[in-house]
Amino acid sequence: MILPKEAKLYHTLHYIGWAIVVLFAWDVVVTISYVYLGASWLELPSLPLPLLGTVLVLFLSFRNTTAYARWWEARTLWGATINASRSFAREALTLLDDASGLEERALVQALVRRQIAFAHALRNHLRKLKEYDDIDRFLPPDEAQRMRHVANVPNAILDGSAKLVAEARARGWTDSMRMHRIESTMVDLSNAQGGMERIKNTPLPAQYGFLPWIFTQIFCLLLPVGFVDSLRLYTPLASTVVGFMVIGVMQIGDDLQDPFENRENDVPMTAMCRTIEIDLLQAMGEKDVPAPLQPVKGVLW
Repeated sequence: MILPKEAKLYHTLHYIGWAIVVLFAWDVVVTISYVYLGASWLELPSLPLPLLGTVLVLFLSFRNTTAYARWWEARTLWGATINASRSFAREALTLLDDASGLEERALVQALVRRQIAFAHALRNHLRKLKEYDDIDRFLPPDEAQRMRHVANVPNAILDGSAKLVAEARARGWTDSMRMHRIESTMVDLSNAQGGMERIKNTPLPAQYGFLPWIFTQIFCLLLPVGFVDSLRLYTPLASTVVGFMVIGVMQIGDDLQDPFENRENDVPMTAMCRTIEIDLLQAMGEKDVPAPLQPVKGVLW
């Protein structure tokens, strides 16, 4: 996620890329052809261009609204995961009637550490990354190795946590009310994960990406043709600025519609996983906790 205070001009230019360079070159070609080479056939009636521009902007606005709704839902679900993780740790630390024994303390700590592993596994699962370092730090070695052969690692971690809670109940270490409470929190975590998987696995229809790209290209090609009759030598400036805005709006929609692609405009899952890790380690009384993740070149990952 690009931080608002860190956005610079080079970010914006890099964001649009070579499309603006190509558009400016086309604007110059049209201007020279009309002004110096007398290509009068380049004149375009004034009415079609504003109509096309109006329809295009409405289309892009509708698409971007839909894309932002997906991005915001993804961020909301991660916020719910952070809150549920904190609740899970608090409930795990008060799960047992007496956690003074070694086995009892080990079970409580295992539950909290598993929740940290769940957050990191969910991040990698959504980004489709085969990275296990953060998971290995918080799971027993044998279980961490088994996770390399599991299709849905975060779900497997939650299943293992549920078994530990059931084991505590079977041993008489806790009562049914506290067991039900922590299971309810795990259901919240599963629901949040399911919502994120739905966003990840259900992209916007292809027409939402293909048609805006086609219409934007046509509009940008017609821009200098529509301007050159009245603006003449100022055509490249005006056409490039308008094209820059239209291409930028289209690119925003492209970036927001898939919030889990490990790109700079995505939901900052790595930073949120670090937040969960810090909060849960401190809840266990750990002193050696990592620092919050810092932006890299204005981007928080």
